[in-house]
Amino acid sequence: MATKPNVSITYCRLCGWLLRAAWMGQELLSTFAEELGSVTLEPNDTGGVFEVRIDGDLGWSRGERGRFPDVKELKQLVRDRVAPDRDLGHVENKS
Repeated sequence: MATKPNVSITYCRLCGWLLRAAWMGQELLSTFAEELGSVTLEPNDTGGVFEVRIDGDLGWSRGERGRFPDVKELKQLVRDRVAPDRDLGHVENKS
């Protein structure tokens, strides 16, 4: 049996971004319950860090993009890696 992908969300503990990271993790687990092996939240003490990795590969960096992902972007990012043929339904159809 193949190992399912793992998503890690590294967030700045000092900035108080735990709730944002937890909410995004919950959204991913709800949407990709069958496709993901885990979603891990990793606190970091470096100011301003918010990164999303899929099996260790950087998918989103607040430092590089200058902002947080919105849920639509995050779900599309993960979907493109773990279930490229999957339709996200109404999430994709929102403008």
